[in-house]
Amino acid sequence: MSLVPAFEIGLWNAWILMLVDAATMPIFLRIARGRGSPSPSATLAKMSRSHKIIAVASKVIYIPALVYSVFLPLELGTVWFYVGLPIAVVGLVMNKVVLANWAAAPPDKPLTQGLYRYSRHPMYVAAFISFLGISIATASWVFLVFTVVITAMSFYYAPLEEQACLEKYGDSYRDYLKRTPRFLGMPKGWRGETTREGKARNV
Repeated sequence: MSLVPAFEIGLWNAWILMLVDAATMPIFLRIARGRGSPSPSATLAKMSRSHKIIAVASKVIYIPALVYSVFLPLELGTVWFYVGLPIAVVGLVMNKVVLANWAAAPPDKPLTQGLYRYSRHPMYVAAFISFLGISIATASWVFLVFTVVITAMSFYYAPLEEQACLEKYGDSYRDYLKRTPRFLGMPKGWRGETTREGKARNV
């Protein structure tokens, strides 16, 4: 890892992995609209000024990282690459699993299945893992700084999303908050839900 930031155009650069990540966003927004989630502008309108700054910054910071990835070569054939690539792939696969969880969940209930059983914000966890993997695969301290910054912002932004879910889903989401870790871990005392037939089932 060099103190001088890498900067060269090439086919085998970090943009390959970043493009896979960026392609998720329009699909995610489409699924979110189908679930009746508020638009980004409507969500921002309800926030305080400081919250708006954090929310906008967390999205804007992604753009220079995406641009820089075009000029950031992967360290092919090195230990950096062989360690970082699997980590990045795990994060990208988790990201796609989260999309599938969103698509399969009923729009009138909070997401509690799939990766949401182990994390209230698996998309943030997936982003951290994929960006960390890219940082290692490129041996780039610049990209690592981006990873740290955007992860720190998610710690601030996640409670705002949870508050919005509490307002929308009420007690069902409050119960989910009590048993599910914010970012990653095993659910606490996962309870059975009752089916229409009145029989308990595990979720």
